[in-house]
Amino acid sequence: MFDLAGLSGLIILALDLWALVSIIGSNASTGRKVLWSLLVIVLPVLGFIIWLIAGPRSAATRA
Repeated sequence: MFDLAGLSGLIILALDLWALVSIIGSNASTGRKVLWSLLVIVLPVLGFIIWLIAGPRSAATRA
């Protein structure tokens, strides 16, 4: 049978990697990049959601 827990873990891993690549490639300061990266690494699901809503690029799109 297909394991849904494994699939959801793989999806979360892919989204977190995408977030980390986006964080590193952003124009934010080094300190902000480190803080966002730590948030996404320590809290994978919640950190990704917070980054998606209030991340470094969200401020640029609001302006």
